[in-house]
Parts: sequence; structure tokens; C-alpha cells
Amino acid sequence: MKPEFTQRLNKLRRRMAVDGQQALLIFSLDNLRYLANYSGEAAYGIVTLDQVYLMTDYRFIAQAEEECFGCQLICRNRDRQSLGKAIRQVLDETHITSLLFEAGHIHLQMWPEIAQELNGITCTASTGLVEELRKIKDEWEIAQIRKAAAIADQALHDCMPMLCIGVSERDFALELEYRMQKLGSEGLSFPSIVGFGPRSALPHCIPSSKTLAEGDLVVIDFGAVVNGYRSDMTRSFVAGKASTRQRNIFDTAQRAQQAALQSLHAGQLATVTSAAASDILQASEFAAYTSTGLGHGVGIQLHEQPFISPVCQDTLQANYVVTIEPGIYIPGYGGVRIEDDVVILADGYSFISHAPKNFELEI
Repeated sequence: MKPEFTQRLNKLRRRMAVDGQQALLIFSLDNLRYLANYSGEAAYGIVTLDQVYLMTDYRFIAQAEEECFGCQLICRNRDRQSLGKAIRQVLDETHITSLLFEAGHIHLQMWPEIAQELNGITCTASTGLVEELRKIKDEWEIAQIRKAAAIADQALHDCMPMLCIGVSERDFALELEYRMQKLGSEGLSFPSIVGFGPRSALPHCIPSSKTLAEGDLVVIDFGAVVNGYRSDMTRSFVAGKASTRQRNIFDTAQRAQQAALQSLHAGQLATVTSAAASDILQASEFAAYTSTGLGHGVGIQLHEQPFISPVCQDTLQANYVVTIEPGIYIPGYGGVRIEDDVVILADGYSFISHAPKNFELEI
């Protein structure tokens, strides 16, 4: 098993031992990716204090054999053995009598069917145990996010000549997504957001047939994926020369982002960083058109802990990877969002996304 996976499992086991637990039953595929490098579907894991068991079926067992070094693999016949019986068999063979299970990643209807096979086992619901570990990225994880961000940076650079009068949101999004995958992205971090004109005020605008017109505000939010790790970046433009109001919107969003970034360092309260951006936005003429969410963690999932907002109780730690993305959204007029991925350092932060923030497009 690669050292980074061994280190993650050791951290998890220390937490389990402190709580007096012998095993963790994992339902989250993202957590299986984090702990065992498994990237397929239809799988479940059991982490004990000295072993990792991964259960899947005939469709994915060969993939698991390629990816999951150091795991005990179980190919379950779904027609002959229920999931509960398969779990019970592992627990009996390893003499496990206490079991944590990921309550947040299993359907309410599914758990009773499993639990009825676990008589005599003390089962305890657990929420966010692995996700808490995932907040601090190791160097390998940060390297994958940097690679994904570099692909997104280059794809946007390559597609900028296409961003001219008459191009549709959908056509630009398709080209951007094609370029990311051509450059090596495994897929899309999320369906790309592209909005022109008044549609740029929709924070999660689905690309449409709307074509770019002179004077339109433009919001483009997109990301690439490398080894399961995602990037997330937003750039905003205006088609041609900005009006005074458009320039004020962009400058306000940019100042809010800079204020938040300048507050970042390990040990900082997330609420302080949130307030740094909010103070700029709320003091502006656009206060009524802003949101309270400033950013979020990013990694195997697009949206991970911490979620930086006025109610986030997190103290930021070194090697958190987060987005900082203040936005202004004026219905019927347009919007601006500026978003970057950054890694938090002991004394500040380091940019992961690097695409330029030029506002005015030459048309």
C-alpha cells in the first residue's frame, strides 16, 4: 500500500482506538477512494485496527485488484449472499464485537436489513469521522488538485479566443469541457456553469443557447479532475468596455476576495475570513445582492468541509484546500463571481488556480 494511504488509515485507527471501537463500516465511495484508492462502484469497506476489507461483486473485483493494494478483497455473490450476511461473516472471522457505521451514507430502508444480521454486535452510528480526516490534505492530494487546476487554467486560456460576440453559452461550455478532457482531465469536476448577460446573475447557471452580446457580463465556473481530485475556479468578464456600474461590481468582488485571502493562515477562525469579505460587500452599494457563503473545501468531492460562512465554527488548519469565491448577483442585470482554490499555510496561503483575472474582453 502506498505510504499516503497507510498514513490515512493509521490516523483513522488512532481515532477508533481512542473511542474504543474495533471496526468502521464504510458506505461512502468517496471515503473508500480516500482510504483504499478504490474508484469503482457498488462497494463497501470494513476497516479494523489491523486490516481493510473491501466487498464488491463480479463487475468491479478486477478493478479492485488493480487499485486496492493491501486490502482483503471479497467478491460477493449478490444472488446468494445478502450484504448483511457478508458483513457478519467478516466480523465473525475477525472476532469483532463493536462496530461503527457511516450513518450519513446509508439509506434508512437499507440499514435495518443489515442490522438484523448483526445480532450480538454493538453497532454505533458515526457521522463525519473520515470526512474530518479528509479536511487536511497530504502532499500527494495537494499535488493532484494542483494538476487538475493547471488543466483548467490551460483549458480556459485555450478557449478564450472563442469567447466573442455570437458564441452561445452551451457551445463555449462544451469546448471548455472538451479541452479539459483533451488535456488529461478524467472528467468534469462538475457540470460547467456559463452565464451571459442577465443569466450571469444565476449562481449555478446551466449553459443555454443564449449568445454573447456586446456589454454582457460573463460568469464561467468550471473544474477538472486528476486521480479523483477536483479543482474549482470562476472567472468573470465583460464583453467589451465595462460600464461604470460593471466595473464597480467587479472591483467590489475582487476587493472582497483580496480581503478574505489576506486573512488566511493556519489557526485563523473561518468566521474571521468570512467577515473580512462580508465587510467589503456589505459596505458597498451591492450589499443586497450578495450571499453569506464565501467558500468551501475541495478535494475528492467538489464541496467538502469546511464551509466558510458566518456560522462556520472551524479553525483553519495548514493544508486545508479551500475556495474563496465572493459573488454579486443582480437579478435581471448580471453577476460577478471571482473564485480561486488555495492551500492554507502556517503563515498565509498559496494559490492553486492561476488563470488571469482580466475583466474586459477585447471584442
